[in-house]
Amino acid sequence: MIVVMKIGAPEAEVSRLGAEFEELGLSPEKIVGKTKTVIGLVGDTVDLDALQLQEMSPWIEQVLRVEKPYKRVSREYRHGEASEIAVSTPAGVVLFGEGCPIVTVAGPCSVENESMIVETAHRVKAAGAKFLRGGAFKPRTSPYAFQGHGESALGLLDAARQATGLGIITEVMDTADLDIVAAAADVVQVGARNMQNFSLLKKVGAQDKPVLLKRGMSATIEEWLMAAEYILAAGNPNVILCERGIRTFDRQYARNTLDLSVIPVLRSLTHLPIMIDPSHGTGKAEYVPAMAMAAIAAGTDSLMIEVHPNPAKALSDGPQSLTPDRFDRLMQELSVIGKAVDRWEAVPALA
Repeated sequence: MIVVMKIGAPEAEVSRLGAEFEELGLSPEKIVGKTKTVIGLVGDTVDLDALQLQEMSPWIEQVLRVEKPYKRVSREYRHGEASEIAVSTPAGVVLFGEGCPIVTVAGPCSVENESMIVETAHRVKAAGAKFLRGGAFKPRTSPYAFQGHGESALGLLDAARQATGLGIITEVMDTADLDIVAAAADVVQVGARNMQNFSLLKKVGAQDKPVLLKRGMSATIEEWLMAAEYILAAGNPNVILCERGIRTFDRQYARNTLDLSVIPVLRSLTHLPIMIDPSHGTGKAEYVPAMAMAAIAAGTDSLMIEVHPNPAKALSDGPQSLTPDRFDRLMQELSVIGKAVDRWEAVPALA
C-alpha cells in the first residue's frame, strides 16, 4: 500500500505516522517526490482498511493499494513519479532517469590489457560517453571461450577511470566477488545469465552501489521486474533496467531480438530508469546505429554500446563492436535525435 501525503505535510507528522505504521507490523518507506511525500507500506496489508488508515491523519490525502506483484518497483509505489538515480563519478554526478539527458555507456566487451582499455576510454569520453563498460569476469556459453582476466582487470578499469574521469560499469558473476567488484565499479552490473540468481540479487541489493540489471535472454517483463524487486527489497533503490535483446525463434540474421517496445511498456509499469544495449541486442555492428537511434526516439534513458579499437582482434564479441571512429560518427548521429527530444547534453569542445 502507499500513503500519499498532502502538499506541505509537516515532517514531524510523516515521522509520527511512520512510527504508527511500524506498530502495525509494517515497514514504512518514505519517498520524497517533486511535489508530494509518499509513504510506502511493505508487509501484510491484506486485512488493512484503506479508509481507516486515511483517518489516521488530516495530512493524508489518500491511501492506495499497489496491485502489481512487484511493489517497490511499481510506478504506483512512487505515485506515478519516475526515479532519478545519481551516480558519482570522478568527473561529477551523472543522473539516470526520465527527463534527464541520455547517458551513454561505451567500451569493450572484455578488458584485454591496459593500453587497450585506456585508449578506448579516452576515445569514448571524447565522443561524449559518461561511463566505460568492460568485463573483468565474463560469463560465456562455452567453457573454452575467453572468461576475462578477473580481479587483475579491475585494476585496469581503475587505471582507465583515473586517466579519464569516466564512471565504471562492470559485471559481477559470483557473490564471492561482489566486494572487489563493488569497490572498483561505480555501477555494478548483473548480467542476463544471472538475472534470476536470487542469492546474487539479494547481495547486490544489500550493498549501496547502483545496480544495472540486464534482462534475461528468455525473461518476461514481469520476471525481470520481479528480479529488480529482489534488489529493492534488500535495501538498494538504485536499479537501472537494461534491455539487451531476447531469444526468439529467428536467430539467423541477428544475435537476439531487441525488444524496443519494452521502453513504453516499462515506462507505464515502473519508475526505474531504462537502458538499451543495441550491441548485444543485434550482435552485428552494422545494425547497432539504427537501433541506438530508434531507442532514443522511443524514449530510452541510456544506451550501452560496445566499442573496441580493433574489433577483428577482440577476445570477445568483436562482430558487434564499433570502432572508435564509427562510435564518433554515431554519437553525432544520435545527437540529432537526442536534441529533437530535448534530452541531449552537448559535448564540451576540446581545449
